[in-house]
Amino acid sequence: MRRAIFPGSFDPLTLGHYDIIERGITLFDELVIAIGINAEKKYMFPLEERTKFIERAFANEPKIKVVTYKGLTVDFCKEINADFILRGLRNPGDFEFEKAIAHTNRKLSEIETVFLLTSSGKSYISSSIVRDVIRNGGDYTGLVPETVKVSR
Repeated sequence: MRRAIFPGSFDPLTLGHYDIIERGITLFDELVIAIGINAEKKYMFPLEERTKFIERAFANEPKIKVVTYKGLTVDFCKEINADFILRGLRNPGDFEFEKAIAHTNRKLSEIETVFLLTSSGKSYISSSIVRDVIRNGGDYTGLVPETVKVSR
């Protein structure tokens, strides 16, 4: 079985994430959406809400599992027997950052990182931009899946 994880904070899930997940499920038998827990980070959305955003978005996709984890991503991969880490790339800056992480992960384990380019119409979307739009009362609905509802 080809199992991959797609790690992130998903604060919130964006159409960019959705694009990578949707295309990633065609490559793997199982895709584990792994929400990392970082006590140092201040999130806009609580963990339970972020989890629900993703579960509702992919409720009809049996190849997707949503979990949370702490610690190193490669250690979590070993724990659940995932051989691949899926990552999305929006721009050259993402590539440089993700390349360094992928090399480090490869040094620490046998886990391969698979990169997908975000579709061109979604490459400008980031969670930080979405959070800024939400904070300032803007219309965020064209940046996230329908399952992301903000009650602020």
